[in-house]
Amino acid sequence: MSSLFDRHKAVIADWVALYYRDPIEITHGEGRHVWDAEGRRYLDFFGGILTTMTAHALPEVTKAVAEQAGRIIHSSTLYLNRPMVELAERIAGLSGIPDARVFFTTSGTEANDTALLLATAYRRSNQILAMRNSYHGRSFSTVGITGNRAWSPTSLSPLQTLYVHGGVRNRGPYAQYDDQRFVEACVADLEDLLGHTRDVAALIAEPVQGVGGFTSPPDGLYAAFRRVLDRHGILWIADEVQTGWGRTGDHFWGWQAHGQAGPPDILTFAKGIGNGMSVGGVVARAEIMNCIDANSISTFGGSPITMAAGLANLSYLLEHDLQGNARRVGGLLLERVRAAAAGVDAVREVRGRGLMIGLELTEPGTDRADPEAASAVLEAARERGLLIGKGGGHNTSTLRVAPPLSLTVAEAEEGAAILEEALGVL
Repeated sequence: MSSLFDRHKAVIADWVALYYRDPIEITHGEGRHVWDAEGRRYLDFFGGILTTMTAHALPEVTKAVAEQAGRIIHSSTLYLNRPMVELAERIAGLSGIPDARVFFTTSGTEANDTALLLATAYRRSNQILAMRNSYHGRSFSTVGITGNRAWSPTSLSPLQTLYVHGGVRNRGPYAQYDDQRFVEACVADLEDLLGHTRDVAALIAEPVQGVGGFTSPPDGLYAAFRRVLDRHGILWIADEVQTGWGRTGDHFWGWQAHGQAGPPDILTFAKGIGNGMSVGGVVARAEIMNCIDANSISTFGGSPITMAAGLANLSYLLEHDLQGNARRVGGLLLERVRAAAAGVDAVREVRGRGLMIGLELTEPGTDRADPEAASAVLEAARERGLLIGKGGGHNTSTLRVAPPLSLTVAEAEEGAAILEEALGVL
């Protein structure tokens, strides 16, 4: 009988990536652990790409899904939907955006797609500013604004995209500056760029770049950008698909590290809110959300079953202060990872905040990315019972560590110890 891997290769697109030389089938999970088809247990420090936000098989979410499935699974947005309205009310209140309206989608890609539609319709412009090293999804429009060659398979786009400096602190032409000078240089670059464009619709930016390798600018950069954007009437879209819901520890939303000039005009979310269910969405001021002058619905966005999961998951996160846990345990984990990487010449930088930690690997003594080293550590960690991720705009050479927000101190210590052993293969 053919292996599942063979069957996968026979029917799934070649460009659908799989981790590991011998890919694993994950069959079930509990808490911060998952098991493969061979019965081996792993400590999960990637959470299905930052999506299992609270815990695997969280009883509160499982119960909510089962109870809702027993009533009705689907109706579409053509009918009133109590769980959708209730979750929208909670997210609007948490967003920080005044007079907020919410539209639910099934993914972060679709959420960013919708944000681009809103911004371009509201501003009557197809020009978008995006950050270098960014990633915003895999649809035609979001690929077109992604500033990361490894994840952008075409240059064709309905949008004209211009890329701004600032998303990566320790690479690029301003890396040698202190934080204040770095921000000033990036703002000057933005000002100069706007002097060469027609009217721009929006700037879209991840407060912490996810696929880009958990890079981020100094706090306050996007506030400084916002002051420039406001003078031109340009909207600010905060892509919170990976940074939202307290993952960064210090803030509930990533944009709050840049909130000195106010909240974003549009906020997108997905991944963690559903804890594995397909939930995404957009929050925007009413005048922006309501600017669409054609009919629109969503067949699957805001479905009763995914909204029930989102409500239960959000309630659990808030009631158990998982943002505080991300700050406390994430701080400990970052300290332990830095200690594990100390003396490893291939580790160029350990960075992150909360439970978003990146280890950038390069050829020792250089700034040249070393994707082979990243793959070797990924494999070594799996062999020792730890699942982590990869990313980075420089040839996917950054290891990404992003456990569920309920991570315990003991699990953080265990994961850091395994990662230290895995780095020993370099």
